[in-house]
Amino acid sequence: MDSPKCVSLIVSYSILIIITILSCLPDSTQSLCTTRPLIFNFGDSNSDTGGLVAGLGYSVTSPYGRTFFRRSTGRLSDGRLLIDFLCQSVNTSFLPAYLESLGSTFTNGANFAVVGSSTLPKFVPFALNVQVMQFLHFKSRSHDLLSSGSQGMINDDGFQRALYMIDIGQNDLADAFANKYTYAKVIKRIPFVLAEIKSAIKSIHDNGGRKFWVHNTGPLGCLPQKLWLVQPSSRDLDSHGCISSYNSAAKVFNEGLRHLCTELRSELKDSTIVYVDIYTIKYDLIGNASKYGFTSPLMACCGFGGPPFNYNINVTCGHDGAQACNQGSGFINWDGIHFTEAANSIMASKILSQRYSTPRVPFDFFCH
Repeated sequence: MDSPKCVSLIVSYSILIIITILSCLPDSTQSLCTTRPLIFNFGDSNSDTGGLVAGLGYSVTSPYGRTFFRRSTGRLSDGRLLIDFLCQSVNTSFLPAYLESLGSTFTNGANFAVVGSSTLPKFVPFALNVQVMQFLHFKSRSHDLLSSGSQGMINDDGFQRALYMIDIGQNDLADAFANKYTYAKVIKRIPFVLAEIKSAIKSIHDNGGRKFWVHNTGPLGCLPQKLWLVQPSSRDLDSHGCISSYNSAAKVFNEGLRHLCTELRSELKDSTIVYVDIYTIKYDLIGNASKYGFTSPLMACCGFGGPPFNYNINVTCGHDGAQACNQGSGFINWDGIHFTEAANSIMASKILSQRYSTPRVPFDFFCH
């Protein structure tokens, strides 16, 4: 057994690696933006910056937010999300949740993402098509207020040069598996999910949007929550201990999304549509965790039950009985579903490298 001294050295070394990677993130002051960055985001808990709390009054308590904000902000992480790092890279403030009325000016855009959102069923809070309808209302009200003399509102030119980010689909797959759909039935559902994403992009385009940034979905079968719920046998696991069928479905969805983006580039020739391979980034983090200074890649930092997953659906992070790992510990997963700030920072640096984007354009292309 390792001595306490050895364990301490290993933890310290892991933290040093993470800090080094954090320091390599592009400095926001080096952004090449020549116009004010405007961003509108549509998605789920992976990019919700407070929509669930503001819109439904849902309580997201400590230790959420402990690492960077020192308090809960409604983000389902210990700190900053991927979208926060991307906003910082273009030297703009964190994107305010559209549903947060108090203290929000929306001068740099708005975030329509809400925890639990999916594309289907439509017309339920806060499905993708509902988020798009909220955006259309936001755009209409901005126009009305500008016409009446209000200052600081986004004008038509601003809406046209803004970046429209879409990060959704994970819950469509997860909900289908949770409802005991067979693998074949989950796959048959994917074209309908993709149709909703296509409809959203075309609707935004019809209303002036020209610059799109589309994230695919991550390796669903590597989430501690799914591993705890399914308790798969060894024959159902891949080489990294993830559920093969779940990851396979995610890859089928991602391939369809990649084809959709290619198709839309042909249809919307006046637009730039960037497809970003989040799956490969996340799977690399999990498969090569030690290289990045992480340990126990399939285990949640905040949860209940200890190894191997530290997850129990009856005692989730932020509720009585759940405990969080020591601050600075080398964990990829925060609460069984969402990533830690440390993992999000590495993901951001990889996205900003352009290596995972098709076409390969810098993230700040929309504000040049």
